[in-house]
Amino acid sequence: MNLNGNPTRHLAGKTVVITGGGRGIGAAAAHTLAHAGATVAVTARNEEQVVDVASQIRESGFEAFAFRCDVTDPHQVRDLALSAVETMGKVDILINAAATATSNPLHDVKLTEWNHIIAVNATGTFLTMQAIYLGMVKRRWGRVVNVASVAGLVGARYLSAYVAAKHAAIGFTKAIAREAKGTGVTVNAVCPGYVDTPLLNESIGRIMQRTGQSWETAMSAILEDSDQPRLIRAEEVADAILPLLLRDADRTSGETIVIDGNDAQGGP
Repeated sequence: MNLNGNPTRHLAGKTVVITGGGRGIGAAAAHTLAHAGATVAVTARNEEQVVDVASQIRESGFEAFAFRCDVTDPHQVRDLALSAVETMGKVDILINAAATATSNPLHDVKLTEWNHIIAVNATGTFLTMQAIYLGMVKRRWGRVVNVASVAGLVGARYLSAYVAAKHAAIGFTKAIAREAKGTGVTVNAVCPGYVDTPLLNESIGRIMQRTGQSWETAMSAILEDSDQPRLIRAEEVADAILPLLLRDADRTSGETIVIDGNDAQGGP
């Protein structure tokens, strides 16, 4: 449901905060939701990246703002929530797309590495939801989509910290969906497989450095190990997010939407 170029503005009047919005899935979601009529606030640790994404959206004739925020810092997250409300008047939709990953066998995973990956992928989701969710409940309408991963459902070799963090994000999504029942707020997760993003490219680069494999060999091994027919485009993930945000999506909550290179479908 890619709405780029479609004059139908499904999200007209809605406001969105997107973490990890400077690149990859977050940036793709920012463009897609802006083209669907939403006012978008993109945020990430890299201020230059989010400023660039917001500028591109405005140049296309849509509304966008940029905020620097490290989602692992509760003070920065609180300030983000306050600034977003001050700038846009309210936050109707939250997309948690901030992510990081490393690739190491268990015996090489350092505690600092583990803690950082958990902090970005799981704790960051908790902090942003805690800062923004209550405002949605008070207005009796809100949409939250947490970008998790197929790895969080089925596991993946050499990604133990990332898998644990995404599994936590999926469980957290299901818990808050139950908590939000009857409030007008829905909470769902999208679970893509391997997506063609800078984060994946960085991971493959580390595999090449460690193993001496070529780019093509490393990529083929990743896809074969995951039974994934091809890399997924970030825009495909954004397209899977959009239906979860519409006004008539009230009955869809606590779902895990799998994007595996074939058709998106509800997960377990």
